[in-house]
Amino acid sequence: MLQPYLPLVFMFLLAGAFALFSVTAAPYIGPRRYNRAKLDAYECGIEPSPAPIVGGGRMPVAYYLTAMLFILFDIEMVFLYPFAVSADKLGLFGLVEIALFVATVGFAYAYVWRRGGLDWN
Repeated sequence: MLQPYLPLVFMFLLAGAFALFSVTAAPYIGPRRYNRAKLDAYECGIEPSPAPIVGGGRMPVAYYLTAMLFILFDIEMVFLYPFAVSADKLGLFGLVEIALFVATVGFAYAYVWRRGGLDWN
C-alpha cells in the first residue's frame, strides 16, 4: 500500500544525507586561507561602515525590510499560480476567494507604501 511512496521517501533520505555530508565535510575540504577581507561583512560591494558608538553596533534594517517585503509579495504569486491553473474548475467561489486574497494583499501593500517602507531615502 505504501510502495508508491517509496521513491519519494528515498529522495528525501538522499537529500538529507547530501545535506548532512555537505555540512560535515565542508570544514575539512574547504580552503583554510583566511584573511581580513574574507572575514569582514559583505554589504553589496560597499565598503562596510564602522559600527556606531551609540546603540551597541546596530545594523540598518533597510536590507532586512526589503527582503521581508520581497518575500511577502513573492508568496502572493505562489498562491496566485494554483488559482490561475484551476480557475475554470473553481467557478464563482474561486473568483470571490481570490478577490478577497488580492484585496488583503492590496491592503498590505497600501499599508507598507503609506508607512514609507518602499522609500529608498
